[in-house]
Amino acid sequence: MVVLKKIKASTLMETMVATVLIVIIFMIASLGMNSLMAARVKSNLTEIKEHVQQLEYAYIHKKVELPYYEEWEGWEIALISKGTTVQVEANHLESDRQFETTIAAYE
Repeated sequence: MVVLKKIKASTLMETMVATVLIVIIFMIASLGMNSLMAARVKSNLTEIKEHVQQLEYAYIHKKVELPYYEEWEGWEIALISKGTTVQVEANHLESDRQFETTIAAYE
């Protein structure tokens, strides 16, 4: 049979201090994770990249003539001919986010 050892009990004050410390640690951790997730969402450029790919497809199939300018969901998009390439520039109107790429010019 297992002999139970007596464990010294904690006072109510010690228990409250330990609980408060645990809550503070979890609160700091959750605020840090929230900050990281918000930064990740803000820097996400997936939607504008997909739209630029659609414009590239339209340009290849001669549905878009250069120079081409468009405002799309808060982005200012420009397709400009630069010799043998086409420069695609997208600037967000509300923030300083930018996206630039080049595509081959098709005749």
